[in-house]
Amino acid sequence: MVRERPGGIKNRLVCRTTERYNRFMQKTVRAPIVAGAFYPATPDALRTAVASLFGGPVPRSDRPLGASVGLIVPHAGYPYSGGVAASGYAQVATLGRPEAVIVLGANHTGLGAPLSLSGDAAWETPLGRSPVDGRLVARLTDAGIPTSDDAFVREHSIEVQLPLIQSIWGTDLPIVPICVMSAPRSSLRDAVEAIAGAIASSPLLIVASSDFTHYEPDATARELDRVALAPIRAVDADEFERISRERRLSICGAAAIQVLLDLCRRYGAKCGRLLQYATSGDATGDRSAVVGYASVLFETEGS
Repeated sequence: MVRERPGGIKNRLVCRTTERYNRFMQKTVRAPIVAGAFYPATPDALRTAVASLFGGPVPRSDRPLGASVGLIVPHAGYPYSGGVAASGYAQVATLGRPEAVIVLGANHTGLGAPLSLSGDAAWETPLGRSPVDGRLVARLTDAGIPTSDDAFVREHSIEVQLPLIQSIWGTDLPIVPICVMSAPRSSLRDAVEAIAGAIASSPLLIVASSDFTHYEPDATARELDRVALAPIRAVDADEFERISRERRLSICGAAAIQVLLDLCRRYGAKCGRLLQYATSGDATGDRSAVVGYASVLFETEGS
């Protein structure tokens, strides 16, 4: 009988992950699909727009992030929700620079798997290309999360986050785009286990990209979102899922929020801090049928 040498199994796993990583890095660049619609299409105009969202100079952050941080931010066009999103990123910038950013996007198209990883080696915006963290993607693939480019072909919820991320931390900060569609809680818990095991103790920024109530009168939207934000601020994914189902809430990234809440609870977050809330009516003046937007920050133990 041939015995496995000490470290042999581990070495084979490392080699397989490295092989996956090398194959992954040969793939393509994901071009922007909503530049010129959700945000400006030229670099100068985009930099000006981003600065206006932050209300002045873009915050910078070079010191390392102490521990992982969770963030819920919206993904509508910048004139409507960009200021709410910027308030979240500005607060993270005060905490430090993450090693990478996982962006849990909504799935508006129904394409791909319940959770899908991007197969692209980088994502491009008018500000430049953000590399996808191939090694982290390889670990997530090994943990059972599939790669499905179909999920990202027409999906904007991840893309609109990138100019804000790039403006603060530069285009060299690695990202991990994950598209999350509505799925049973059991499936989402499995995904949480996979993600938690893959990221280990790395200090990451984990973003859930989601708009809140859709196309209700302003007062109704604010009340429904108040109800939804209560379990979110309590970091209670089960209660948030129950309320979303029973009240038939129209939160487009609800599954991404559930994954984020489970991860934040796992890493010691006790509560979420609501940084800003608005509706599209605040931008347009039309309060007859609005969309709600919220930025919520979750600081984990050590952050």
